[in-house]
Amino acid sequence: MNVGLDGLIPFSGIAKEAYDYFLDSAQRSILFMDALRKRGNTYIQHLDEQQPPVLVFKYEILMDARTFEKNPANYALAKIIDRRAPKPGQKGTSERRSDTVDDYQPESPTKRPIVIIDPRAGHGPGIGGSKQDSEIGMALSHGHPVYFIFFYTNPMPNQTLADVKNAEVKFLEEIRRRHPAAPAPAIMGNCQGGWASALLAASRPDLAGPLVLNGSPLSYWSGVDGKNPMRYKGGLLGGVWMNSLLSDLSDGKFDGANLVMNMEMLNPANTNWKKLYNVYANVDTEEERFLDFEKWWGGFFWMTKAEIHKIVDGLFIGNHLVKGDFTLDDGEVINLKNFGHPVVVFASEGDNITPPQQALNWIVQVYGTVDEIKRNQQVIVYIIHPKIGHLGIFVASSIAKKEQSEIIGSVEMINYLAPGLYEMIIEHDPSKPWLNDYEVKFEERTIADLMALDDGFGDEDAFGHVAALSEINDSFYNAFISPFVKAVTNRNSALALKLLHPLRVQRYVVSDVNPFMIPVATLAPYVKENRGEIGDQNRFRLIEKDISDLIEESWNLYRDLRDMRDEALFKAIYTNPLVTLMIPSKTQTATDAVDGVLAVASRKDDLKKDKKKWGQAMEDGGYADGLIRVLAAVIAIDKTIEEIEIKEAGQIIRTRPEFRDMTIEQFRALVAAQFRMIQVDSKKALAALPKLLKTPEERAEAIKFAHQVAAAGGKTPGKQEKELIAKIEAMLK
Repeated sequence: MNVGLDGLIPFSGIAKEAYDYFLDSAQRSILFMDALRKRGNTYIQHLDEQQPPVLVFKYEILMDARTFEKNPANYALAKIIDRRAPKPGQKGTSERRSDTVDDYQPESPTKRPIVIIDPRAGHGPGIGGSKQDSEIGMALSHGHPVYFIFFYTNPMPNQTLADVKNAEVKFLEEIRRRHPAAPAPAIMGNCQGGWASALLAASRPDLAGPLVLNGSPLSYWSGVDGKNPMRYKGGLLGGVWMNSLLSDLSDGKFDGANLVMNMEMLNPANTNWKKLYNVYANVDTEEERFLDFEKWWGGFFWMTKAEIHKIVDGLFIGNHLVKGDFTLDDGEVINLKNFGHPVVVFASEGDNITPPQQALNWIVQVYGTVDEIKRNQQVIVYIIHPKIGHLGIFVASSIAKKEQSEIIGSVEMINYLAPGLYEMIIEHDPSKPWLNDYEVKFEERTIADLMALDDGFGDEDAFGHVAALSEINDSFYNAFISPFVKAVTNRNSALALKLLHPLRVQRYVVSDVNPFMIPVATLAPYVKENRGEIGDQNRFRLIEKDISDLIEESWNLYRDLRDMRDEALFKAIYTNPLVTLMIPSKTQTATDAVDGVLAVASRKDDLKKDKKKWGQAMEDGGYADGLIRVLAAVIAIDKTIEEIEIKEAGQIIRTRPEFRDMTIEQFRALVAAQFRMIQVDSKKALAALPKLLKTPEERAEAIKFAHQVAAAGGKTPGKQEKELIAKIEAMLK
């Protein structure tokens, strides 16, 4: 009689589960090590290929700034030429796409080009198009011509940020030349690609269209006490001198792997455990995603000493961008008020690298009031996700298919919003398929709404002392230490330092370069063929997950205690009365206080002049002005501008001959002017309508169109809209 395992011992069920678990864990261990081996091989192969962008879309390089005769840079302009999606589940280049899948919308010669700039923050380019559901994919799906500005591994000798910006200017000029019938290109900047995009758009507002800043820091000192510890790192290290030292040790170049390691140290639980355990626990399904991401994450790129010094000293420590005195190496001063088109800021509460305060506070610091935003005829839109992490803002497929898709789909509509500050609201509405299952609206916001996200600017005073100390330390280092460091370093020592960097070692050591990985490579295919998975209800698997959670929480506890220590130490140093007396803040001087008072007074005076100018112009114009003013009044009456209202107004306007000969910029200026007049004095603006709409036919049409916009999409007009239209009807009798 055969007796099975269940009949041998009383705890046969546990014994069977233990056997299954240990077999499963042994198999997972081999497959996990094989995944790490493949990561190492991918890293080496990517290096051999000179680390091209990790795009899944075909592209054509149009301009290579390395070949420029004057001030070359390691940047290039590429045009995305593949308008078909890869097969579901495919990875790698789009050469492996399916010929049977549907094409994206054909490229339209009149559609605004979309230009994507990825972050140069240690990693390489391509994350904005590393999968089908990405920023590039969404832009293609909307029929836009798509361009990608990327960079090569090594900078040109003596390259500066000014050289990079000037190269990007030439790229935009080429894009404008290629699309003469289209509006100025919209620029999407991811993370540090965001501040680079801001420099570009502020320098040449005539070339740049709407600006989209995804998880992009522009206000570097901002944050919330006890929540955003990364901003304290520069002060605890004594400022920018450390970057100068690292550049000197690497023969005059800065290794981007150092920036990546800083980001990894920010979340040690994920770096040291969760990311790898997730692959181990789900190795049958996670390997491909892991390898795709690690190919980008492990691509380390370089900067010149001048570049990293300008970035750290001028932006992160000096915070000069929001102060309006950030000066590029060629002497150009960047002013963020120079933006010529709307700005969209996408931030997330779950972003611990660029928290919402760093992404949004520049609006407060540059403009001060919403009236000042309106006076500059600027449109600023922000959207805050409740939980997505930093990379998820421009990497996650779920974000690409919703937020990024709706931002790209609204890029034209945003151009015609009234000057002011708005929050973009995206609501799911499956009953309206023509809106891609989402309804978009823009609700007016105030500076107080932004400040509600912060705990005040008082905690930023200490960073002025950091900036001052940083200058002292850097001057001392360059005068007395740098010459000795340069004297004892050379290309060979720099190469050794590069190869011994922990982030590189962990990749090439666990690869086929290491002969000890031969057993793993041999066993992995056999294990896959004979894989025996166990269910999630196996009690030992549940214990494993509990232990994993405990390890993760332990790392999180370490992180929290470390961050609390860093914040306490930072404040103990930089709010110490003795330190503040010995090292005066770079921002707290009597002259600054006087200049601040004068600036506020000047701003109020400018606002008065602006209102007077628009008040005097309210009776100028004709039918086109009057019709736009009526539609603008109806759209803006409830302080919420809905996508369907803008679309309805656009359809009406396209049927009118008065607008056919206008250029896009002329029409945009007309819309902005009429919105601004309503903002300045709505009663006076509406009272002037009889002088603009002179004939009974013009007045009847304007009233009819007002009713159409109010009832756009079949909605019932609200009380405010009904009262406004009744008032307009009475005026135009």
